[in-house]
Amino acid sequence: MRILVVGNMGYIGPVVVRHLRTRFPAAHITGYDLCLFGQCLTTHGPLPEIALQMQYFGDVRDISPEFLHGVDAVIHLAAISNDPMGSRFEEVTDQINRGGSLHLARMAVKAGVKHFVFASSCSVYGVASGPARKETDPVEPLTAYARSKIETEQALAEMELGDMTVTCLRFATACGFSDRLRLDLVINDFVASALTTGEIVVLSDGTPWRPLIHVRDMARAIEWAATRRQGLPFMVVNAGCDEWNYTVRDLAETVAEYIPGTSVSINTDAPPDRRSYKVDFSLFRTLAPDFLPQVSLAETITELVAGLRNLGFADRNFRNSSLIRLHALKYMIDAGYLGMDLRWTASA
Repeated sequence: MRILVVGNMGYIGPVVVRHLRTRFPAAHITGYDLCLFGQCLTTHGPLPEIALQMQYFGDVRDISPEFLHGVDAVIHLAAISNDPMGSRFEEVTDQINRGGSLHLARMAVKAGVKHFVFASSCSVYGVASGPARKETDPVEPLTAYARSKIETEQALAEMELGDMTVTCLRFATACGFSDRLRLDLVINDFVASALTTGEIVVLSDGTPWRPLIHVRDMARAIEWAATRRQGLPFMVVNAGCDEWNYTVRDLAETVAEYIPGTSVSINTDAPPDRRSYKVDFSLFRTLAPDFLPQVSLAETITELVAGLRNLGFADRNFRNSSLIRLHALKYMIDAGYLGMDLRWTASA
C-alpha cells in the first residue's frame, strides 16, 4: 500500500503518519509539505518524519503528477487552518484550501489513486441553533476558512472522479498533544492558560457549542476513510462523536477541575458568539463503528498538561508565540522568508 500525506508537517500530520505506520507497517508512506510550520516542534524526540519512507517539500498549489504515480491513497491535510489566518490571508486561503485541493484531486484522478481523503471541518455549519447538524442540513460558513472547506466539498462532488473514492471528513475541532502542538485551539488554549496564569478567560458569554475530537481519533477516522469499502464513492461525513459536543463554558470549567487552583472568568455581558453549532455524528457511527473516537476529554486535558510540563512550558505570553500559527507566519513574513502569498522567498 502506498500512501501520500499532503500537509504532514503541521499539527495533525505527525499523529496521522505515526498511526498509519503502526497500522500498516509495510506501507510506503510519503509526506509532501510546504514546511511553513516544520520548525514548530514541541517534543524532545526524533523528528516525526522518520516514520516516512520519503519527505518532499512543496506547495500543494504546484504539486505535479509524478508525486502521485502508484499511490493508493491520498490523505489531504494541507490548509491555512483557522479563522484568524483565513482572515489575515483571505485570498491565499482560497488559493491553497480550495484551489490547491482541487488541483491535487485532479492529479489524483489522473494518476489512478483509489482513495482521496479530504480534511474538511464542522465549522461549515457556522450558525446552527436547534438540533445537532447532520451532513444533509444547510450550512452557513462565516469565515474564509469555513467557506474554503465547503466550496472544496461542493467542487469535489461535481468533479469527474472516475474510480476514485472520495471522503470529505467534516472534523470536529481538533485538540490534544502533538509533535507540533497548536495553542490556537480552544481546549489547548485553556490548558496552556491555566498552567501559566492560573486563570481561564472566556471572552464570549460561554454559551457557544463546539464539537471536539482528539488528534489521535482524527487519525483513526482517516484510516477508515482511506480504506473504506462501504458507502457511496463520494461521501461527506461528520467525524467525531455526539458526547463531545460541549459549550465553551463547559470546556473551561472542566479544564479548571483538572488543574487545581484555576479560576474561570466568563464575560457574561458579551454578545453571543455567532459561531455555535452542535453536530450529529450518527452517520459516522453507522459507517465506521470500529473507528469511533476513544480518547476522553479528561485524558486529553491530562495529556496536554503532562506534555506542556515536560517541555518546561511557562510562557504567559504564549498567544504571541509560534505556538499560535498566525504568529509563526507573521514572523517569517517580517523576516523576509515568506511573501504575502505564503510562498518562500529567495532569502529563505
